[in-house]
Amino acid sequence: MSDFLRTMAQGSADRCEADAAATPLAELQARLADVPAPWPLHLSGFDVLAEVKLAAPSVGVLRVPEGDRSELVVGQASAYGRGGAAAISVLTEPERFHGRLDDLQAVARAVAVPVMRKDFLVDPYQIWQARAAGASGVLLIAAILDDDAMARLDALAGELGMFVLWEAFDEDDLRRIARVVRVPPAPGQPRLVGVNTRNLRTLQVDPDRLEGLASRMPPGAVAVAESGMASAADVGRAAALGYRMALVGSALMASDGPEALLRSMIEQGRARC
Repeated sequence: MSDFLRTMAQGSADRCEADAAATPLAELQARLADVPAPWPLHLSGFDVLAEVKLAAPSVGVLRVPEGDRSELVVGQASAYGRGGAAAISVLTEPERFHGRLDDLQAVARAVAVPVMRKDFLVDPYQIWQARAAGASGVLLIAAILDDDAMARLDALAGELGMFVLWEAFDEDDLRRIARVVRVPPAPGQPRLVGVNTRNLRTLQVDPDRLEGLASRMPPGAVAVAESGMASAADVGRAAALGYRMALVGSALMASDGPEALLRSMIEQGRARC
């Protein structure tokens, strides 16, 4: 595990402990009575999971709210919905990505597509937390979880009707996902496995990783290209390699026309797959 991932995982564990002390699990579970059921993730041959994030370690601050923060995140997510996003990813990690769980809740209430919590999740409490905030899916990173935790978190997400995007950095991650994640996804939810092309030591993107790992995907998984999708052409190249979804964040957040850029990415992806 890289130092970056180790730091992020420990920070997540510390926040989880504090959150659980402030809001016991039973109280969190009781809130689900007022939360709509998860949205099913409908895929159309090639799709984009569009991301709301205000900052990233690789690029720094992407957007600074000029007024109401929820207005910014909901406005961005709404543009993604109009642009055809199959789902919307919301960063909730506060230190390096400037995220908040409130952002997730605001977006989930405002859009008519599935919303995914993206964070460095390490504990079942955080899955319940995501569902209570209205999330229909979660990102889980194989490299920061042991085999037991992988199976436990995946199973809980399935029980709650949520989809999971499993994130891998190398062939070993993909082998572990194929071996450990045996619980079928929730009814109507696909199994997503992503390849993150970012080198977490240098923060540079290695686009060759997509090609190198495309043939190593677990059977039946929807392959997702992550990081470095800066243009419609990048998305098209990923689709040509066999990826059927792209997770795109920084390019959309930095764009003056995120709706149009998203549409062009989806069009390129579907033309090349």
